[in-house]
Amino acid sequence: MPCYEFPPIGGGGSRVVDGLSRELVRQGHEVDVVTTRFRDRATSEMVDGVNIHRVKCVRLKEHFSTLPEAAIYVAASMGKIRELVSRRGYDINHSHFIFPDGLNARRMKWASGLPYVITAHGSDVPGYNPHRVRLLHHLLSPLWRGITREASALVCPSRSLQELVAKRDPALRTARIPYGFDVGRYRNDSSRERRILVVTRMLRRKGIQFLLQALKELPLRHEIHLVGDGPYLPDLRKLAAQAQLPVTFHGWLDNKSAELTQLYETSEIFALPSEQENFPVALMEAMDAGLAIVTTRGTGCAEVVGDAGVLVKPRDPAGLRTALESLLDKPERVGRLGRAARDRIATEFAWPVIARKYVDLYAAHRVQSRRPAA
Repeated sequence: MPCYEFPPIGGGGSRVVDGLSRELVRQGHEVDVVTTRFRDRATSEMVDGVNIHRVKCVRLKEHFSTLPEAAIYVAASMGKIRELVSRRGYDINHSHFIFPDGLNARRMKWASGLPYVITAHGSDVPGYNPHRVRLLHHLLSPLWRGITREASALVCPSRSLQELVAKRDPALRTARIPYGFDVGRYRNDSSRERRILVVTRMLRRKGIQFLLQALKELPLRHEIHLVGDGPYLPDLRKLAAQAQLPVTFHGWLDNKSAELTQLYETSEIFALPSEQENFPVALMEAMDAGLAIVTTRGTGCAEVVGDAGVLVKPRDPAGLRTALESLLDKPERVGRLGRAARDRIATEFAWPVIARKYVDLYAAHRVQSRRPAA
């Protein structure tokens, strides 16, 4: 299971690889993860039964990889992948992200015949993040087409991402499997504070600027806490200062840190007004923590939340303001939505359910004449 991002680095995709690999081991399968070594992490270790192999690369930031850093990872990880394939007898290569890990998945199929499936996570699909990677996708279009067409299956966590893939190439073999979650990770018995929480990478498409516009027109008794880093963060700081909003910028927080856990467990409202999302893990964290959620319709956000949140149009400050007004200082409605969110994540997205879907996919595409599945 190669993925250039794995905790403690990366966003939702890295946490999906972590959760899925652990659950597969719990269900009796063997999993080797190949990823980037970051700072002083061990080059090889077993965690909860998962064999983790970290290759020496250049990676300066937890939340972001540059194109040169990704290219170095591709070159460095191929040797480790080749070594593992030569001695481990895998049934399937499940790579994450079409770029960069799909490059090595395709090369390994050529070299050894090992079939591969890929889970797309958003920015690796053309048109998903036009603010940042449109030119790059244009330049890499022939490679993208080759990687996806030779994959046994291209997994899309959300309907919106699957539709975007179909626009690019209707002939691709796609499957839709949502992200999973370790249900019960967050406590729900803590007292709630008047706080609006946002946890995301700070990119323009995340829509935080529209949230700040909405908040400056509300009589607030709530604190506003923004967790995350990214290239759009300086602009958001300026907007918050100009609007004189009580915003606390935490920057990057480790997903398992006590500080982030405390914010999830004691906040009332979670907002993610993104204009384009795949299947945001931060929303699932907020649902498990029992927050009332405000997010956007017509995106992967709506597929995660369903009817357990308040949905607004993307890029709509007025709609956000109305949604927030329906929750501020209304503890009964906040509590009702929080309970609905917890029920939904337990029913729809628990890792045992999601991992079995992947095992069925592996069984359909694994190397023939080997042991059954995964």
